[in-house]
Amino acid sequence: MTAPKIGLALGGGGARGLAHIHVLEAFDDLGLKPAAVAGSSIGAIMGAGYAFGMSGREVREFTLATFSAPQNIARLLWASRPTSFAEFRADGGFRFGQLNAERMLSTFIPHMARADFADLPIPLTVMATDFYARACVPIRTGSVMTALAASAALPTVFRPVRREGAILIDGGIYEPLPFELLRPGADHVVAVDVNGGPEGEPSRMPTPVEAMFGASQLMQQSIIEAKLRLAPPDLLFRPPVARWRVLDFLKAREILDETVSLREEAKRRLGGLIENPVTPLRAKIAAGL
Repeated sequence: MTAPKIGLALGGGGARGLAHIHVLEAFDDLGLKPAAVAGSSIGAIMGAGYAFGMSGREVREFTLATFSAPQNIARLLWASRPTSFAEFRADGGFRFGQLNAERMLSTFIPHMARADFADLPIPLTVMATDFYARACVPIRTGSVMTALAASAALPTVFRPVRREGAILIDGGIYEPLPFELLRPGADHVVAVDVNGGPEGEPSRMPTPVEAMFGASQLMQQSIIEAKLRLAPPDLLFRPPVARWRVLDFLKAREILDETVSLREEAKRRLGGLIENPVTPLRAKIAAGL
């Protein structure tokens, strides 16, 4: 029997997206590989590591090693600084609170710094948002690093990325969970939503930063809910990640430990999908609904 072609969509959510690792490990446990991966923001970064040929376990180990201590982050951020005044000016000069995403990612994941989409063992789609064209941009060719930087360019944290003449920002702004892009050529589509909604205690007023991130999360959740009503994926995973902040990367081990049940849930439901391929969505399609 031919193995089904499964498309895997990984959504954005900052540090909450580290929970994606459990689903990657579930695929490995079952001896499955997605036929294609699509991702936004942190989902694009996690998906790129997997499409690059890393196992779920390798993605986990690399993540924990990178975010094991504050001094590691400080060292990597220092290494990602412009090394000359010319580079500083090329980056746009001094802009408070806006990091160069491409420079930082090249420092954090140097093994992928020169990767090209054409070289990836698993086809990958990275979502970005064209700031001036007001449109989502699915990137499937050229430099993977530039695409990831654009997809992760969360406004106010990272400066926009210029790629092929376009000014690109965070892919989650227009396409927070890009599962519908995977339907052509896939027998089943699996999506992992780690948006989680606004962070903070409901009993107190949010800080300006929490309100800014929360407004973005609410907007993205409304997009996801609208898409789910129209045509949901065959499987949707929503791990409990709301209590972590978008930038809680130093809590990587805690996030993975407290969402560990997702791995077994994903194995069980993926196994069921393969054994019983008639999902609710496909049943509706077959019935002409």
